[in-house]
Amino acid sequence: MQNPLDGFSLKDQVSAEEWALRVDLAAAYRLVAHFGWDDLVFTHLSARVPGPEAHFLINPYGFMFEEITASSLVKVNLQGEKVTESAFPINPAGFVIHSAVHEARSDAHCVMHTHTLNGVAVSAQTDGLLPLSQQSLFVLSGMGYHNYEGVALRDDEKPRLVADLGSHNFLMLRNHGLLTCGPSVADAFLAMYMMESACAIQVRAQGGGALTHVPDLIVSTMRQQASAATQGLGGALAWPGLLRLLDRRDTSYRN
Repeated sequence: MQNPLDGFSLKDQVSAEEWALRVDLAAAYRLVAHFGWDDLVFTHLSARVPGPEAHFLINPYGFMFEEITASSLVKVNLQGEKVTESAFPINPAGFVIHSAVHEARSDAHCVMHTHTLNGVAVSAQTDGLLPLSQQSLFVLSGMGYHNYEGVALRDDEKPRLVADLGSHNFLMLRNHGLLTCGPSVADAFLAMYMMESACAIQVRAQGGGALTHVPDLIVSTMRQQASAATQGLGGALAWPGLLRLLDRRDTSYRN
């Protein structure tokens, strides 16, 4: 069956800056599917459109992440309402978490939320993420926790969520999943890669016997070490290679 998201392009109808963002965000959706972090159609990645308006791109609801294209992303406002015409539906309830972070954090140009098995498993543990791996240390250098309040449908949850996130770029949603944010799609994606990897390692390590925790003193220095490890580029160091990976498989996300 033909993908209903194929066959049209917005490239000539939006600014060059918005188009570049659409391509990056569509790539992030495809990469989430590639790494097996998707939950059918039930999570979201969002990014703020360059310009003075508080407009954001989010996925058309009901489509698999491996189907998302640059043109199919829907532009919405902070209320999750469409601001430009689109043939595709959105899930306003799914934007509650994203709109809370975007509104509170001017530096959070991209927000990613997942329901991975590893992430949810660790989020259900009393002690949360443990300092068991190098990956976990990058996350623990700037992570908050937000207690589960049911499906994120209510605006009154937003102040508590953003308070728990604070100035961090990692947030563990108790009994729910993972959230990362960053100044670019590349940065938010690299953060999610680290967070998901840390959770996967923890779940495996817990099945293998006694655990060795990294001392707190080392954890406290990891933010500086993370910058050095990426040569100060953050997610931009890995992003071109990730795009090449996608292009070898399927370039349709760029449509």
